[in-house]
Amino acid sequence: MGVGKSGEPLETARKGLEQIIDKKPNLRNANKALRDWGVRKGEPIGVAVTVRGTRANELLKKLLISKDHKISSRSFDSTGNFSFSIKEHIDIEGVKYDPKIGILALDIAVRLSRPGFNINVRRQHKATIGKHHKITPDEAKDFVTKEFGVSVS
Repeated sequence: MGVGKSGEPLETARKGLEQIIDKKPNLRNANKALRDWGVRKGEPIGVAVTVRGTRANELLKKLLISKDHKISSRSFDSTGNFSFSIKEHIDIEGVKYDPKIGILALDIAVRLSRPGFNINVRRQHKATIGKHHKITPDEAKDFVTKEFGVSVS
């Protein structure tokens, strides 16, 4: 969740994410200063949660229910990752409206990988991922359709 400023709105976003998933959100800082918006470099302006494994599958199923199991084909990038947004966090199954938090929007980014993808990010002996080992957008769409029952339009 990007809030755009620190302080009370950031704490509200943190509580909203904790309401969705029982995990502590991390702060995200501004990469550069934007004077017109009153944002300084290094100032916390958003919160994020990283989820992996079976917990990620369970959460993704809940989030896709709120999207009626539909994702646009434009949501997929060239490396098979995809993202979507939810306009009201109370649409998520199991989340109830809290007047202290209000209604928040959030963006979800899903990164798909295969075994061996860490050669691209490891510290020693970095290497590139072979073109036949990369995930194509079509493979990602097929995976999401089979695993989660999503219709890609």
